[in-house]
Amino acid sequence: MDISKKKKQFPIIPQLRKYLTKYSREIKVPISYHDLLHFEYSSPIYDKDGKDTLWESVLYSPNDMDEIYDGLKNAYATLNTEGDISFVQHLMVERVEYCTFGNSRPFRVRLINTLNDNYGYMYIKQADASRVYGLELEHILSPNHVSYITDDNTLIEEHIAGIPGDQFITNYFTDNNINIIRIAKEFIKFNERCFVRLLGDMRSYNYVMDITPDFEEAQYRIRAIDFDQQSYEGKKNMYLPQFFKENYPAVRLCIQHIKKEVVQQYQKEERTLIARRLRNQRYRLKDLLDIMTNDNISTPEKTDQLKHELSEHFDDPSFLKCRNMGEILKKHLKVTLLKPMRNLEREGSLPISNY
Repeated sequence: MDISKKKKQFPIIPQLRKYLTKYSREIKVPISYHDLLHFEYSSPIYDKDGKDTLWESVLYSPNDMDEIYDGLKNAYATLNTEGDISFVQHLMVERVEYCTFGNSRPFRVRLINTLNDNYGYMYIKQADASRVYGLELEHILSPNHVSYITDDNTLIEEHIAGIPGDQFITNYFTDNNINIIRIAKEFIKFNERCFVRLLGDMRSYNYVMDITPDFEEAQYRIRAIDFDQQSYEGKKNMYLPQFFKENYPAVRLCIQHIKKEVVQQYQKEERTLIARRLRNQRYRLKDLLDIMTNDNISTPEKTDQLKHELSEHFDDPSFLKCRNMGEILKKHLKVTLLKPMRNLEREGSLPISNY
């Protein structure tokens, strides 16, 4: 599949900024994305096999370094402890890295606690409205909570731990110690989550595999780490990870080991879980969708293409009335979650019309 080579950046409109403030996402920090661009020197970073990682290690002038590093430590405290900076004297910025590949051109910052040598990461990026919508929808509708903050045109995100999907497919799929049935099940559920909330471009290097040891066998969860393509692309299949060639090995696992009836079972299970999260976060989601339906986060051509493809897919002409991606997503959530929401209605939740 062809995907947009360079996605346009969309500004955060005042209504979205108000939402971010309401839900404690918009917080002042003493460092900005623009500040980090003032590095004097950079050098490419290679992996253990000598391959260019597309990340560069950057250095700042002695005059700027102390101020920038102090700002980074305070930003890390704001992200992780709601502004409690009492421990920052124990933090040291070990390195700052810059990636020119991708839409957000992020900085990755590694910090070390000097008392125990434990380390952590955070990412600093340009604030892009579609990415913010993606982060919020991940936080509300997925099983994963996401920690991030914004300050004007700066976006600061937590590091999402896990094995990069492409590395997991290459290095672990032939390991006899992994449970391929559980991995196939998780890919089906991940595929469904992405489609329901219209998160695109989930090629294998845009998600990680989180492995949790259990009392019998390990549990697997796929977590998205790139949210730039939230409700942006025009092709329906862009929102289904199964159609990316990088994911074909995972698709083959599903075909070989999971029967069609079981696939449908997992899809229904995942939609029910999403519907429950929607019910629990209905007011926050309504606030977000009300803003999104009055925002522009894609092109007219892509919007027109997606509403026509979804209309044909669901045999539902009401998609054709949608004016933008926000309205398409709102309609899509209603259509894909209609049955589980009706079941929840019978449990005593609010009527579907309220969503």
